[in-house]
Amino acid sequence: MRPLLLSLLVIAALAAAPEKHFFTGVITDSMCAIGDHSQMKMGPTDAECTIACVREHGATYVLYDGKKAYDLNNQQTPAKFAGRRVTITGTLDAKTTRSRWIR
Repeated sequence: MRPLLLSLLVIAALAAAPEKHFFTGVITDSMCAIGDHSQMKMGPTDAECTIACVREHGATYVLYDGKKAYDLNNQQTPAKFAGRRVTITGTLDAKTTRSRWIR
């Protein structure tokens, strides 16, 4: 009986786990969520402007896919990819459009 109960608990836990998806877009900041830094003049490149907006103005890193900006729960890793097009694996909280960066 005990192995059956344990098996059912494992199956229930796996079924409840959020499904991972791939998200592709540009790492930018929440102040310039559409990825256009031409008006900000915080640095000569999009990457430098993104990093400056986060450091100096309290913006957060987001993933912009061309239509929508997704908040990222991980705010350290995106700094390495600021201004670059990336694909990340994660889950999406539909209530907050907050993506959970896995890799």
